[in-house]
Amino acid sequence: MGECIFCKIVNKQIPSEIVYEDEHVCAFKDINPTAPVHILVVPKQHIESLNHLDNSHKELIGHIFVVAKELSDRFGVKEKGFRIVVNCGEDGGQTVNHLHFHLLGGRKFSWPAG
Repeated sequence: MGECIFCKIVNKQIPSEIVYEDEHVCAFKDINPTAPVHILVVPKQHIESLNHLDNSHKELIGHIFVVAKELSDRFGVKEKGFRIVVNCGEDGGQTVNHLHFHLLGGRKFSWPAG
C-alpha cells in the first residue's frame, strides 16, 4: 500500500488532475486516456481489486457508480453514452493493484472492448 500510485494520488503525494473528491472517493483524469473522456474513480480506502470486496463495501461501490454517473453528466457524455470498466487481475488487464473504475466516453465503443 505504501508504494501504491493511486494511494499517493489520493494523499496528494503525486500531482494529478482531480475532477471530484469526497470523503470516500477520488476521481482524476487518466494520464494515458483511451477516449476523449477517461476518468478514474478510485476508493480512498485501499482495496486491491474486485476480488477483495466483501459485504462491507456495498455502500461504497454504489456510491462510486453514482459519482461516475454524475461525472458523465458533468463531462458531457451522459446523453450519448459512456462505458464503466473495471479490470481485475493480471489477465483482466489490471495494471495498478488498487480498485479503480474507468469512466470512458466521448467516442463510439464496440464490443468486444475496443
